[in-house]
Amino acid sequence: MRRAGSENSGPSRAGKAAMEPESLYNLLHLPGKEDPPAEEELSQGEKRKFLPPTSRNNPKFEELQKVLMDWINAELLPEHIVVRSLEEDIFDGLILHHLFQKLSGLKLDVEEIALTAASQRRKLAAVLESVDQSLQLEEPQAKWSMESIFNKDLLATLHLLVALAKRFQPDLPLPTNVQVEVITMERTKSGLKSEKSVEQLTECGADKDQPSKDVFDELFKLAPEKVNAVKEAIVKFVNQELDRLGLSVQNLDTQFADGVILLLLIGQLEGFFLHLKEFYLTPSSPAEMLHNVTLALELLKEEGLLSYPVNPEDIVNKDAKSTLRVLYSLFRKHKLKESTDGVPQRSPN
Repeated sequence: MRRAGSENSGPSRAGKAAMEPESLYNLLHLPGKEDPPAEEELSQGEKRKFLPPTSRNNPKFEELQKVLMDWINAELLPEHIVVRSLEEDIFDGLILHHLFQKLSGLKLDVEEIALTAASQRRKLAAVLESVDQSLQLEEPQAKWSMESIFNKDLLATLHLLVALAKRFQPDLPLPTNVQVEVITMERTKSGLKSEKSVEQLTECGADKDQPSKDVFDELFKLAPEKVNAVKEAIVKFVNQELDRLGLSVQNLDTQFADGVILLLLIGQLEGFFLHLKEFYLTPSSPAEMLHNVTLALELLKEEGLLSYPVNPEDIVNKDAKSTLRVLYSLFRKHKLKESTDGVPQRSPN
């Protein structure tokens, strides 16, 4: 099964910066609670990360911790669990166990109370294995490990909690572009070696907020001669599905404007049963058409199929680009399932 990997491995966004050796005296003015290790505390080749005071006192770094702490406390309020320190309260797996069960709805087969260090390690390892499976992380991808969390590594703990928030609470207002300077100590044959790097904890605002590129903006702008070919492929796909209902489409631009065929197609593909009271089977006004199209778009959003915002008025007004966006969202999902030999077919470029 997938396991948590080293916090120093994988496609991390941590970037190396200022790698020139500096004197240990200048580098290691660290917070009192996190003293730099004596050489004998590190085994040969072992690396350990530390946060200098400037990083710990970074307002965005402090804000990130507060947002995550408030989120955890709100989630676990019914269980009367209160987190006051991410470093001190997460390491033994107890709170992480309750949080993950609450978020995922999964029941973990682990001991509820672990009092010894050995039992805490076992529990934490089991919880992290379930977390990594839920996050669909392979071992090299994780920016945390059982050892780093158990050793109260704040960076690893934050990476873990940010990943959980992005998976289960994507609308949580995490501060964007949180970066911290990190000092990594390593024991080598010649003594302690130190280097600085910058670690990225949350996404840049531009990356997070930028809408998905719309393939049809590119298509209509750069290859208008291919639009008809795309329409023909989608109409063929639509008619294959509608044939079971005794329906067919000849004109993609106009026949979806009232929302009726669109709703029937969505119901056929996604398994929705639409009661006749929910939509207008023979709409007689623009308002009734708009109702139908709005309902169709809401169903697609619920299924996570619309990667680009679509205005229902544009469909009613027979905007070809908007209609293509909507139908392509269904084509992209279901066309890949159509294969007699079980091998997915490629959709047209």
